[in-house]
Amino acid sequence: MNALLWVAALTLGDVNSRRDAVVQVVEKFSPAVVYVGTVQLVERSFRSMSPLDDFFFGPRERTEAIEGLGSGVIVDPAGIILTNEHVIRGASQIHVILADGRKLDADVVGSDNDNDLAVLKIVAKGPLPAAKIGNSNDLMIGEKVIAIGSPFGLKKTVTVGVVSAVGRSFKADNRDYDDFIQTDASINPGNSGGPLLNIDGEVIGINSAIYAGGQGIGFAIPADKVKRVVAELSQFGKLRPAWVGFEVENLNPKVARATAWDRTYGALVVSVEPGSPAEAAGVQDGDIVVSAGGHQVDDANELRARLKSYPAKAGFPLEVFRDGKTVPLTVTPAEFPPRLADELGWKRLGFRVKAAGGAITVAAIRPGSNAAKIGFQPGDVISKVNGRAIASENDWREALVSSRGASSVLILVRRGRAGYHITLPF
Repeated sequence: MNALLWVAALTLGDVNSRRDAVVQVVEKFSPAVVYVGTVQLVERSFRSMSPLDDFFFGPRERTEAIEGLGSGVIVDPAGIILTNEHVIRGASQIHVILADGRKLDADVVGSDNDNDLAVLKIVAKGPLPAAKIGNSNDLMIGEKVIAIGSPFGLKKTVTVGVVSAVGRSFKADNRDYDDFIQTDASINPGNSGGPLLNIDGEVIGINSAIYAGGQGIGFAIPADKVKRVVAELSQFGKLRPAWVGFEVENLNPKVARATAWDRTYGALVVSVEPGSPAEAAGVQDGDIVVSAGGHQVDDANELRARLKSYPAKAGFPLEVFRDGKTVPLTVTPAEFPPRLADELGWKRLGFRVKAAGGAITVAAIRPGSNAAKIGFQPGDVISKVNGRAIASENDWREALVSSRGASSVLILVRRGRAGYHITLPF
């Protein structure tokens, strides 16, 4: 063998020895990762260069196009892409850039704010490279994971880390996040919506959040939750409100001692609605919920948030502590009954609505309620609830159901030409 061939063989052997499992996953599955670009049109107030113009006409508005970026992953060769809801929120235009450089417009199949997931669809010639959604219920703390995305617009950036924790809940940007995978694989702005892969190349999470002020702390939505939510979004375009039918509150030391529960976690069941899925499953007043979906329940807020990711007819395991022992149950949520959603508005907010003149208006007000004290009137138009547009009675019901674990709701009320943002206790 001459010297040139010997060097070439040596180089090839050296490269092959360095092509470990991580490199193989990146080579095989990074083509399924896409860059997601958005354009959002916003109204901006501006002042004229002439003081006289401002005096006579006041500040004026102009439309500006704000560009956003994120990541996504193709999970179906037909062009189905997963990303975060916050990546495409408010966008008037969405496009993706594929690994081969093609730029394609994308349509939103469905999105869900509570779980921060969105399903996009693109049309391309021929099948596209796709990654498989795996399972997250068998993740091991310390196992190696790979994040691929476009941090700060730097496409196809790969970072490697480990699973730091599972079932993690935290609060950021005045919002509760529940049941996340925590990883130390670097995740930065622009990574949102990209995949978190295991060493077999399966998508075990969708990268979603960075812990402000933290180093090496990122979060991903676990694959099992992704599969539940995506199935609903693909079929219905949104996550249908589901009904479990029990109320919980935080566990206090006095109750824990009385029930012989010697742990610091759990949520106390304070009521079970007759005829509800919870009653059918065997949940009882006074039970302490200790785990849901196979994950420990730390407190009432975490449990409420966790239940939002289970759509109707998606059964899940629930463990309760009762009479000195742990009792395993299976709860299958049902579609939220419209009558109960209407009762939420009447009992908690103090008014009913109806469709009138192409809008949703206040139909009746409960005397002595918060709505009555603030000054709601029949005929007031309900335009938004917690930023969600209300165009039908179903929109109103879904907004109430989505807010049922919150302490208050923000309502945009219109009366004549004026609009008012009003916060009501809930």
